[in-house]
Order: sequence, then structure tokens, then C-alpha cells
Amino acid sequence: MDYLTLAMAKGRTAKQTISLLEKAGVQFPDFDEKTRKLIFYDQEMLIKLVYVKAIDVPTYVEKGAADIGIVGKDNIAEAQADIYDMMDLNFGKCKFVLAGTSNELHNQGRKLTIATKYPAVTREYFKRRGIPVETIKLNGSVELAPLIGLSDLIVDIVETGTTLKENGLKVMETIDAISTRLIVNKASFATKSASIHSFMNKLEQALEV
Repeated sequence: MDYLTLAMAKGRTAKQTISLLEKAGVQFPDFDEKTRKLIFYDQEMLIKLVYVKAIDVPTYVEKGAADIGIVGKDNIAEAQADIYDMMDLNFGKCKFVLAGTSNELHNQGRKLTIATKYPAVTREYFKRRGIPVETIKLNGSVELAPLIGLSDLIVDIVETGTTLKENGLKVMETIDAISTRLIVNKASFATKSASIHSFMNKLEQALEV
């Protein structure tokens, strides 16, 4: 059967994604957020859901392993995948910020060291500003880096900013707003146009409820 394959991100937005899909009339009876199972089918056996790490969703969609994906804009931007970003799903909202121990950016002509989980986003941001940087890729506790001299500044995503404040860091600039998006493989958008548009219409109606 020619399923519509949906790559869904594990993590903080999974519960909200499943809730939106259920509102749209798309249910995955066997899905459990804590399961080790990775593939699920909807009740009508028309949609195959693959449950993968958020950072991998854009790659699955770009390479055609999934026709569509639901994932945060942060992961889309970092992956720099060649996909269609079709719809803002209006949850998982946060923002990319530049943060440090002061409110001002003092580079004084020297190369800055930036710690981040998002090196591609960081390099692109500073390239646009004409400021030379070295990025250090960290997978957790990014806030620690400037406190122990590992970096000058950090680029990270924040929701409330509480973690930054508790560690004596200040938001210097907001780089971009982030939310959960629906993305589509370019070839699938042509070959499975009817199915994809039907799926998008269901999501749009659910978002209006």
C-alpha cells in the first residue's frame, strides 16, 4: 500500500503533536510516547508514522524516507534541508537567542567563541553580521560554557529564560522565533499532492477549533 509517511519528532512536542492529530481525526491506536517501537499506522491504515529524533526529521523528509514531517523550526534551520516548510502549527513556541554575561556584544575585532547545540544556525547568524566566530558544539548544559571560560557567548533556544537568569546570563539578542512546523518532501508534494493537501486541510481545521 502507498502510505503517506509522516516523520514525527520525539521529545517536548510529541504529546502536542499527537493531540493535534487526534483533533484532526488522525489516530494512532498503538502509539505510546514511552514505547521503543518506531513505526505506527493510523486507524484507517493510510498514514505510516515514523517516530524519530527531532534533529533527524528534516533529513528523513529531504531524502524521501518520509513524505511529511512535524518538527520544530530550530531543527529545520539547523539541518538546512531542502524541503518545503508548509505550515506553522502554533505550538512548541520558543526562540533562538544570543546570550552572555552582559547585555552588549563586545568582540573588539577578534574572533568570538560561541557554544551552542546549533552550530549551523550560529555560523549563519554571525556571517550575516560580518563577525568572525568559532563554534563549539555542545549537546547539553550550554549555559555553563561562558561561566567556565569555554566560550564568550552562547546561542540556544529559550522558552521563559529562567535557566539563563538562574545562571547569571542575559539575553543579548533574539535571533529568530521558533514553533512546530509541518514540512514536506519536494518530490512527494508533486506525486502525492492530493493526500498531502487532504492532510493539511485536516490540520488547518483542527487548528481552528
